[in-house]
Amino acid sequence: MTTPAFDADRPPSAALAGDCVHCGFCLTTCPTYSLWGEEADSPRGRISLITSALEGEPLTESTVRHVDNCLGCLACVTACPSGVRYDRLIEDTRAQVERRFERTAPQRALRAAIFAVFPYPRRLRLLRGPLRAYQAVGLRRLIDRTGLRERLGPTLATLESLAPRLRPVPRPPRLVPAKGERRAVVGVLTGCVQSAFFPDVNAATIRILAAEGCDVVIPAAQGCCGALSVHNGRRPEAQRFARQIVDTFARAGVDQIVVNAAGCGSAMKEYADLLSDDPRYAGPAAALAARVRDLSELLVALGPVAKRHPLPLTVAYHDACHLAHGQGIRAQPRALLAGIPGLAVREIADPEICCGSAGVWNVLHPEPAAELGERKARQVLDTGADLLVTANPGCLMQVAAAVRRLGGEVALAHTAQVLDASLRGLDARELLSAR
Repeated sequence: MTTPAFDADRPPSAALAGDCVHCGFCLTTCPTYSLWGEEADSPRGRISLITSALEGEPLTESTVRHVDNCLGCLACVTACPSGVRYDRLIEDTRAQVERRFERTAPQRALRAAIFAVFPYPRRLRLLRGPLRAYQAVGLRRLIDRTGLRERLGPTLATLESLAPRLRPVPRPPRLVPAKGERRAVVGVLTGCVQSAFFPDVNAATIRILAAEGCDVVIPAAQGCCGALSVHNGRRPEAQRFARQIVDTFARAGVDQIVVNAAGCGSAMKEYADLLSDDPRYAGPAAALAARVRDLSELLVALGPVAKRHPLPLTVAYHDACHLAHGQGIRAQPRALLAGIPGLAVREIADPEICCGSAGVWNVLHPEPAAELGERKARQVLDTGADLLVTANPGCLMQVAAAVRRLGGEVALAHTAQVLDASLRGLDARELLSAR
């Protein structure tokens, strides 16, 4: 007897799958379809596979491969004229795959290693010392010159290339009072990768919020929000992380929770669904989700009060997928940049196509991710901008690595760093040093 593909624990919805009319509007926005032109590696193709599984087909290796190939960038959700909730379908399918499909030993080992490190800020911070030493003695330049990276194997080569240049930044205090009249009390999610490898982005975020009249609370002992886990089908793990975040911010006494990483904000806004089956946490999770704001979203809603100083720069703005497609936030970051005197913003070609980072997709699928990254890097370089600006740590690492491989040169910064530089009256050259 054939084992059904899905069990009864939140299988993908047949009704949601039935909303797809196979019109093809999603095809031009899908990164894997743009790479390979295969129907099964398009959103509508994956929905057909999900529908077949719901109708009794087994969970085959081929089906799992096509599900795994999806970046979860959600560009198809934006493009779909029928409003198909592909995000829900792929998330529920991946949770089934993680429970019911036996991966190969190397695949299990790689995933176990990733999820033993990446969602844990303290473990990530332990890597800062060795990475700074590695960068200080010039080993990256040696690897670039000798071509050794190509001999490391795709996964190790990707991990080596993604490591950002680290700078010492002190840990933030637990409370930073508003400058001038208090307009809001906000909490800040410091994140995992953000806190370990981009603490300067968190520092800039806190300074901006205080300058714009917010009391800023930074709760101690923050854990992972669960974004990486939920986007990779590890639902019980994601629920555990989400409960910790709900508890942490319930004690913080804040009006809103500010997030400066696109994937984290998108996941936290979906906590009501993630914890809907938990009688104790369903209500608090929904309440927290309603208070989550992306940094740009909150700042535009508040309106500016702090003085902006000129930054004579040309920047290219890259839409992080889980900001643009997951949260529908496109205008707000551009509005913040447009409010900086002397700053010119240029758009990047094919903005809906993902850069290939997609959480840990670039580590699990290093070769196609590198191809997507280099495509995005060429489009960034074609703008002639001095600086690439985006709102997600994964995008910053992915595009920086691709630019280096192409031999190009462009500085990179988070939206918060650019606005912070303007508020503080910094020299534009300080931003351009972040290559």
